[in-house]
Amino acid sequence: MTAESPSDISGLLVAWLRGDEAALSGVLPLVYEDLRGIARRALRQSPGGILPSSGTLVHEAYLKLVNARGIRCRNRAHFFALCSRIIRQILVDHARRRRYAKRGGGQVLVPLDEMLLGSRARGVEVEALDEALTELAKVDERASRVIELRFFAGLSVEETAEVLEISEETVTRDWRVARTWLFRELDNKKAGG
Repeated sequence: MTAESPSDISGLLVAWLRGDEAALSGVLPLVYEDLRGIARRALRQSPGGILPSSGTLVHEAYLKLVNARGIRCRNRAHFFALCSRIIRQILVDHARRRRYAKRGGGQVLVPLDEMLLGSRARGVEVEALDEALTELAKVDERASRVIELRFFAGLSVEETAEVLEISEETVTRDWRVARTWLFRELDNKKAGG
C-alpha cells in the first residue's frame, strides 16, 4: 500500500461524499499504485493481448467513480473494496463484449490465485466466476462479499472485517465456506452440470 496516511485518504473520501468533486481527484494520486495492484491481481496470468492493461482498468474504474452519484465510502478499505468490484465488473463487461464480437469465441480466463484460494486454483472463465459469485450472493451475500474483498481487492482478513463490520473469525469462517462452495460451483459449470 502507499506511504500516504490512511486518514488522508479517508478525509478526502469524506469530502467527496459531502459533494466535493475535486476531492476524488485528490484521492487518485494517493491510491493509484494500490489500484494498479488490484487490477494486476485481477489480470494475473491472463492470456496476452486479450484484456486491458492494469492502468486502463484503473482509469476506467476512476471514470465510473467520477460519473457515479450517491456512492458512500466510509474509509480507505471500503474505497478499495468498491474499486475492486468496479474492476471486476469492467472485466466481465470486457469478456462479454469480446464473446459477442466473436459470436461465442474464446472466453477470457482469470486465474484463481493459488495463494488465496488454495491448491485447486486454476484459470476460469471470467463470466463463469462472475455467475458463480452472483449465485453465491443469492445464498450468502456476506460470503460472496468476503470472496470479492479478499480475492479481487486483495484485502486482509482484518481489512475485510472492517469493511463488512464483522469479526475476523467470521471472515475466516465465511472465507473457508465460500471457497468450498465456489470451487464446487465452478466444477459443476465446467462439467456442464
